[in-house]
Amino acid sequence: MSFFERYLTVWVLLCIGLGITFGKYAPDVAQALDGMAITVNGAPVVSIPIAVCLFMMMYPIMVKIDFHEVVKAGKAAKPVGLTLFINWAIKPFTMYAIASFFLGTLFLKFIGPDAVDLVNMPLGKEMLAGEVYGAGQVVLVDGVKMLEVPLWRSYLAGCILLGIAPCTAMVLVWGYLSKGNDGHTLVMVAINSLTMLLLFGFFGGFLLGVGKLPVPWQALLLSISVYVALPLVTGYASRKWIIAVKGEDWFRDKFLHYLTPVTIAALLVTLILLFSFKGETIVQKPLTILWIAIPLIVQTVFVFALGYGLSKLFGLTYENAAPTAMIGASNHFEVAIATAAMLYGLSSGAALATVVGVLIEVPLMLMLVHFCLATQGWFRHEA
Repeated sequence: MSFFERYLTVWVLLCIGLGITFGKYAPDVAQALDGMAITVNGAPVVSIPIAVCLFMMMYPIMVKIDFHEVVKAGKAAKPVGLTLFINWAIKPFTMYAIASFFLGTLFLKFIGPDAVDLVNMPLGKEMLAGEVYGAGQVVLVDGVKMLEVPLWRSYLAGCILLGIAPCTAMVLVWGYLSKGNDGHTLVMVAINSLTMLLLFGFFGGFLLGVGKLPVPWQALLLSISVYVALPLVTGYASRKWIIAVKGEDWFRDKFLHYLTPVTIAALLVTLILLFSFKGETIVQKPLTILWIAIPLIVQTVFVFALGYGLSKLFGLTYENAAPTAMIGASNHFEVAIATAAMLYGLSSGAALATVVGVLIEVPLMLMLVHFCLATQGWFRHEA
């Protein structure tokens, strides 16, 4: 685990504080950066600074994937099938149910039943001010059409995006620390990246629609293309070229070593920008982070327990059970942040919710690693 990864929670907290300070004392600069965006029909769709940062998050993850390992996944059909079942048949729906209960019922009086959030207009939608779309109403803000939606539903949208973005490359670290099967973990990172191309947009559109939130299908597909397909293709092509020119040893020992801090650094810069736009909300309502964090923690622990329990039920070895549970519990927060920023805007509650997912990821997953190590006697071990 690199220095940056080991203390990721510390860096996240520092960047949150820096972003809040930046937004409070230099609001004009923050707004100018937010204005650097590609617009469609007058609505900002892609923030250029964020797009650059998020690509730099994703590329190091994609370039590490050895697609030959994906072919070998058939030899371990049971753990692979169980992981896919949890990630796509269980996790999106439990996230929606848990987040809806906590944000829309239990914590609604704290968030504010009448509190609203301004989010981007759905890409390609032509609507007049005053029209209703889902749970939102079209309003004009400084001459730009925005959707005014209930604040808790905006937070819900961010939670949904986390729930449908399973497994990040950081799960390789969790699998390694828990003494799991590194090959299975690597295969699942690759398979999840590929299945997200097909399923992320489908589940995102469906669950966001159930939540009475804008379902901009064009923007969902665009986000998948920009933040998953583009770095995936770029990573695959550059990996092949570098190995052909410099050799696999140089690629693994030198090139990947240089890339290690890039994802974390890009993530931290993104956090500074995100929190520069949400600083006022956090200062006024510091418990907002807590209201969002609680359902995310409950979801993570529940999915981990389900994966770990089913692994025991199906007779998996500990070396496969640990990463199976870890992969289900972990979120691909880079894609979730990217999609929230693109669909709803940097200053939206949805973007804030995805950032809270980053905040709790490292300490919570490290706790689950220690739990796995303490309970590995519950499982048989590989020879």
